[in-house]
Amino acid sequence: MSAAVSELEKYGFLTPAGVNRGNVGRTSITYSIGSKAGLVIGVDCGTTRIHAIATGIDGLQVAEVETTYEPLPDSQRFEHVETVLSDILAKCPAQRSDLSCIVIALPNMISPTLARLPNRQRFLDVIARLSETYQVPILLENNVNCAALAEYHQGAARDHSFAVYMQIGVNVGMGIVIDGKLFRGFKGGAGEIAHLPFPWSESEQPAPLGVESYLGAKALLERAGETWKSTAQEAPGDTSKLFAIVESEPTASMIVDRHARDIGNLAAACVSVLDPELIVVGGGVGQNARLLPEIRNTVERLCWPVDIVVGELSNKATVVGAVRLAMDFALARLLGENAKAAFLFSPDQASRLVSV
Repeated sequence: MSAAVSELEKYGFLTPAGVNRGNVGRTSITYSIGSKAGLVIGVDCGTTRIHAIATGIDGLQVAEVETTYEPLPDSQRFEHVETVLSDILAKCPAQRSDLSCIVIALPNMISPTLARLPNRQRFLDVIARLSETYQVPILLENNVNCAALAEYHQGAARDHSFAVYMQIGVNVGMGIVIDGKLFRGFKGGAGEIAHLPFPWSESEQPAPLGVESYLGAKALLERAGETWKSTAQEAPGDTSKLFAIVESEPTASMIVDRHARDIGNLAAACVSVLDPELIVVGGGVGQNARLLPEIRNTVERLCWPVDIVVGELSNKATVVGAVRLAMDFALARLLGENAKAAFLFSPDQASRLVSV
C-alpha cells in the first residue's frame, strides 16, 4: 500500500493532506486528490449568457470564461457552448490531456433520454460533436438542480441535510438535495414547480406554466407598470431598479411585498409536500433579502415555520454546482463507483443515444 501511494503521489494523483497522531499506534498521513488526477469543466448555459469554469478534481480552479448574447432559442444558444469550451481549454493547455468530464447546465427538464427537450436532435448533434472532439463523458443537468447542489456544498445550505433551492427570476424552479444527493424524480422532473396548477378556483382553469407566467420577472414588472399608472412617476424598467427604490418608494414597497407573499404561497405548497429542513431562495429576483419577512410569514400562516434564507452564491450558483457535479462524477469513476447523472453522453454509447 505504501508503495502504491508513493507512486500515485509521484505522478500527482494524490497529495498529502495532513497527519493524524493518536494516543497509541503509529502516526498516519492522510491524502487527498492531487492536481493531476483530472480536469473537469462546468458550464452554465443560461438565457443570455454562458459561464464556464474549469477546475481540477481537487477543486482548485484553473480557468474561467463568460460570454453574453441576445436571447436565443434553446438549441441555437446551446451551440455557443462549443466555442466557450474551446476558449476555456485554450486557457489551460497543460491540463488539456487530463480532461475527465464536462457538465452542462440548462434551463430545461433533463431526463436520461432528453424526451422533453425541445429540438432534441439538434442538442444531440452538438453533444455528439463535443464527445467526438474531447472523448470524455458529457453530462447534462437542470440549472436549478446545479444551483441547489452548489448552495448545499458551498453556500447557505452547507450545514443542513435536507434543503431545497427555489429559483425566482425570469423563470421559476426548484432543486432538491437530500444528504448531498440531487433528488430528480422518475423522469427528471422533480422540482418543476412551474408546472403546478395555477390559477385554481371555481372561475379559472389552470394554464400550462401558469405559476411561471405569474411569478416570473416579466409579470412582476408588468404588474408594477399597471400600479405605477396611478402615480406621476415612471415605472422601474427592470427588477434591480424596482428593488433599489423599495425602501424609499411606497409603491415599490407595496409591489415587492405582494410578490413576496406570492412567493410564500408557492413555498408553502413545496413545504407541504416535501417538509424540508431549509429553503434557499435565489435567482435574479429571489436573491433579494427584502422578500424574506413576507415569504416566512406566509409560509408559517399556511403551514408551519421553516428556515428560509437567501442563497450565498448569487448568479454563480449554477456554474459552481455544475463544477461540483463534474468533480463528483469524475471522482466516482476513478474509484470504480456508480457515477449517476441526469443525462450522460459518452463515446461508447453515442450511437445508441442519438438513435433513441
